[in-house]
Amino acid sequence: MQERSSAGELVNQLRLELKRYSPGEKLPSSRALVERFRVSPVTVSRALAQLTAEGLVVTRPGAGAFRAEPRAASPATGDTDWQEVVLSADASAELVPRTVDASGVLVSLAAPPAGVVEFNGGYLHPALQPERAMGAALSRAGRRPGVWARPPVEGIAELREWFARGIGGAITAADVLIAAGGQSALTTALRALAPPGAPVLVESPTYPGMLAIARAAGLRPVPVPVDADGVKPALLADAFRASGARVFVCQPLFQNPTGAVLAPDRRREVLRIARDAGAFVIEDDFVRRLVHEDSAPLPPPLAAEDPDGVVVHVCSLTKATSPSFRVGALAARGPVLERLRAIQIVDTFFVPRPLQEAALELVGSPAWPRHLRAVSAELRHRRDTMTAALRLHLPELALPHVPSGGYHLWVRLPDGTDESALVAGALRTGVAVTPGRPYFSAEPPAAHLRLSFAAVAGAGEITEGVRRLRGACDEVLQR
Repeated sequence: MQERSSAGELVNQLRLELKRYSPGEKLPSSRALVERFRVSPVTVSRALAQLTAEGLVVTRPGAGAFRAEPRAASPATGDTDWQEVVLSADASAELVPRTVDASGVLVSLAAPPAGVVEFNGGYLHPALQPERAMGAALSRAGRRPGVWARPPVEGIAELREWFARGIGGAITAADVLIAAGGQSALTTALRALAPPGAPVLVESPTYPGMLAIARAAGLRPVPVPVDADGVKPALLADAFRASGARVFVCQPLFQNPTGAVLAPDRRREVLRIARDAGAFVIEDDFVRRLVHEDSAPLPPPLAAEDPDGVVVHVCSLTKATSPSFRVGALAARGPVLERLRAIQIVDTFFVPRPLQEAALELVGSPAWPRHLRAVSAELRHRRDTMTAALRLHLPELALPHVPSGGYHLWVRLPDGTDESALVAGALRTGVAVTPGRPYFSAEPPAAHLRLSFAAVAGAGEITEGVRRLRGACDEVLQR
């Protein structure tokens, strides 16, 4: 983290100094920059790479770095208004217009401005990521014979076997497809199981990225409410009957955003209801590896208790590693597996072999269980810190459930709160939070916030972020 910060400071200094150089003039050598600014060679390399990406510097191997020539004026833009007509006509041809809206996903992908506490992040802070272990795994993978050869389209056998063992039950390596992360796997599953215009049952609230996938495919999300024990089976059965849906998407473990775990009796009911409806259950098992240190033993995936091929299982290594480590898996039994395979091949061909080999190296190394134990302890500490700070400084925010896994808390705002105003006010006070509205496929029952404790630097930043949120609440709630 300190290296990244130093690189940013050096970039700012070099931007100012570039004004003293003529286009094409050579900059001081990397060694001279190291000595002058008292930074490491890695910091200098990162700073020059950033300036090169911005088009301010040109590097020439063996010669050094030079101030770039001014960019030529951009050509005049054409008239793209015709696209509105074409795209709207394309949508009107379907029963349900496709709505490609990434705003709900971008909330957790966009980095906030410098100095803003990141309660909206969806991934582990760099300090929690196993950067050394991933780097070592990638290095070892790069030395494997045939690492740059084309992999099997289903994924390399050893990695499929590793995912199958983690799922359990009757799932074998033959039932697993390697995917480029959970989002890609969800996209494949929804495209395989529901035609455009069809209804798809979703938990309410639920992950905005899945809602975005469904709407982009022309599907119609139908909400089924959840409580502290997960989706409500009676309402799930009603929704199947009323909608005629043949797909239900759920997160049985540490549901996003509520953190709920599907209760044991409800697990059996969900599978029975779906089977009776002739429907599939897409199980998004996205944070099984982010269990907290004080959690009770975890239930197995639904796929492990499903003898009839009802469940299409989705899981990923991304949440427990890095947003750039996009390796996941789809698991299914029966004829549906071939459809999943065909769609994935058409969309992406296959996941790059070096990344699959690196994943195998990582999960097979002694560093992997050590990393999971360290993250488990740290997430529990951060969760407890945020919970205590909220109860002390913001008691008017309802916290109905404190999860024992995952990376966020789901809080309900007082009745009548202007959610958008509070999110904007929080950003003005220096804390980025995630609004609750994108998590609902229909009208929400109340205003909510999702507060992540994984993307911040540590417990001190959590306490400071809650203090800043207190100021935003004082501003908005007193109106």
